[in-house]
Amino acid sequence: MITAPERLLTSRLILRKPVRGDAGKMFDAWAQDPEVTRYLMRRPDGSLREAEESLARMLAHWEERSAYAWPILLRENDLLVGMIEARVDAAMVNISYVIARAHWNKGFATEAVREVCAWADAQPDVFRVWAVCAVDNPASARVLEKAGMTRERILRRWAVFPNINGAPRDCYSYSLARESALQAAP
Repeated sequence: MITAPERLLTSRLILRKPVRGDAGKMFDAWAQDPEVTRYLMRRPDGSLREAEESLARMLAHWEERSAYAWPILLRENDLLVGMIEARVDAAMVNISYVIARAHWNKGFATEAVREVCAWADAQPDVFRVWAVCAVDNPASARVLEKAGMTRERILRRWAVFPNINGAPRDCYSYSLARESALQAAP
């Protein structure tokens, strides 16, 4: 079972375990914004109550050790600018993230992805860290590439993004795979 740290630090960011008071900040910053949630695999939160329910699910996943969501805060002022999540599945960790529109194009997503990838890659039982993004989402593809992940292939009709049209869309698959661990496996 993989256990995540409650706090990760980068030069500009704090990634920490969510707290109940984050729901309103999440809702205000991105959870109801249709442009920000366009490429999420769930609908935007329609109310603060829905944001609170989302946060409750995140905290339950922490307790189950099945997924770890970290709010992304600026170190300089503790402003909540996004969220990154690592979902654990056996020897693999799947990463996804969201950044509030007011904080796009500042490198925060790349910095957070790098940090979570480094944490996941340091886990002895993790051999693959991966993420997907829609082929028509070049900003997310750039984030994953700048974070050091390798584009593997296009997964045809891989994911449904209900905020676009609900039909499965093609996605790029990205990964970091520990080659030495793969070679050492029996």
